[in-house]
Order: sequence, then C-alpha cells, then structure tokens
Amino acid sequence: MDFVKRTIDLAMKNVEEGGRPFATVIVRDGEVIAESPNQVAQTRDPTAHAEILAIGEACRKLGTEHLDDCDIYILASPCPMCLGSLYYCSPRQVVYITTREDYAPFYRDDRKYFELDTFYAEYPKPIGERRLPMVQQKDEGAIAVYRRWRELNAR
Repeated sequence: MDFVKRTIDLAMKNVEEGGRPFATVIVRDGEVIAESPNQVAQTRDPTAHAEILAIGEACRKLGTEHLDDCDIYILASPCPMCLGSLYYCSPRQVVYITTREDYAPFYRDDRKYFELDTFYAEYPKPIGERRLPMVQQKDEGAIAVYRRWRELNAR
C-alpha cells in the first residue's frame, strides 16, 4: 500500500468536506493502525490536528503511549503542538510529504497570534517578548505535585 498517497487522499477528502488540508496515517508492520484528517473546522476544537487525533487513536488501540515500532505519515511538516506529540510518542520515523514553505502560498490560518511566517520565531524568544501574553503566578504547591509524583514513581 502507498501510505504517502493514502495520506494525501485523506487530506483531499477532508478539504472536499469542508475541513483543513492536513492528514496523518500511522503504520505498524505494513498495516494502518490509525489515521485522521485535521478536524479543527468540523469540531471547533483547535487541538483537533490530524497528528494529535491519529496518535491518540493508535495509542488507545495499541494500549501504549509509545509508538516506537510505528511510522507516522503526515501531509506537512508539523506545527509545534504536533511536533511535541510526535516526540512524546517516539515513532520509528515521521514521513512528511510537504513543507510549510511549500504550502504557505496556498493556505492561511486565522489565529490571533499565529501566522505561518512568524509563529515559529516565537519559541526561542524569552517569555516576556512573545506575542502571547503570559504571566507567571508562582505557588509552591505546584512543586509539591512533582515531589509526590517522584515519591510514587521512584525506582
């Protein structure tokens, strides 16, 4: 089976149905374990990216949070949220079919703080210089949560 073509077809079907032009297919041992198009437009959930949905489905199906024996096909180079989820599930490899630079002339997102050409530059900036307003409210109770986790999970 051609998993690149399957990923493209899934994204195209989503576009035809009013969705956004992104899709993910997760494969293990030559078999599709999970797949999803981007569902943001349909669900009004800004976290319903194709990678997030497909990874969640694959992990539930396989009973693990680690996809280290899977290949993940994605239509385009991932956004930071999806890149984070890809790192967390640690697949064997990620196959991306196009890049943000290649599709940028044809796709525009409508977020207040997100533009394809400037968003990725936000990450290396100190928090106070980012466009998204962020304020820290320190409370030692937060560290207690991590101490308790360590107590319960120390080996």
